Amino acid sequence: MTQPKFDVVVYGASGFTGKLVAEYLAAQYGPGSGLTWAMAGRSRDKLATVRDEIGAPKDTPLIEADASDPASLKAMVDQARTILTTVGPYQLYGSELVAACAASGTDYLDLCGEPAWMRQMIDAHHATAQASGARILFSCGFDSIPFELGVFFLQNAAKKQFGTACPLVKGRVRKMKGT
Repeated sequence: MTQPKFDVVVYGASGFTGKLVAEYLAAQYGPGSGLTWAMAGRSRDKLATVRDEIGAPKDTPLIEADASDPASLKAMVDQARTILTTVGPYQLYGSELVAACAASGTDYLDLCGEPAWMRQMIDAHHATAQASGARILFSCGFDSIPFELGVFFLQNAAKKQFGTACPLVKGRVRKMKGT
C-alpha cells in the first residue's frame, strides 16, 4: 500500500456539519501545520463554494465521491489515513464507506446515532478491519454528544446523591435545530 496523500478527508464537507468540521480544520490546521486534509462530497462545485465561504486556502484539495458509487468511495479512501464522514443517515449512506475503510486499512470516524446500523457494521466488518489495521469509530460527536454528556452528568449526580449509578438511562429529543 502506498502512503496516503491526506491525514484526514472530511466526507460531506458541503453539508451543515461537514462545513463546520472543514471550517475548524481550515482555521486550526492551515499550511505548514503538518496536517494534510481534503474536503470531499458529491459536487466539486459545492465543495469549492464551501471552501471559499470558510476561508480555506484555494489549493485545499477537493475530492468527488458519492455514497452510491463504491468506486468513488474506494478512490477517496485510498488517499486518506482517516475518513471523517458527516454523510447520514448512515444506514442509507454509510455501509459502503465502512466496508471500503475496513478493507483498505483506513481509519473511519462518524457522528452516527444509529445503534442498530453500528451493530450491523461491527458484525460485518470487524474481522476485516482488524486484519487491515483500520480503526472504525462510530458516534464521535454532534448527534451523540448531548446524550453522552447528559448520561455522564446524570450518573455523577446519582453516584453523589445515592451512592450508585442509575442502572438504566433513557432519553429523547423533542426538537433540534440544524437538522
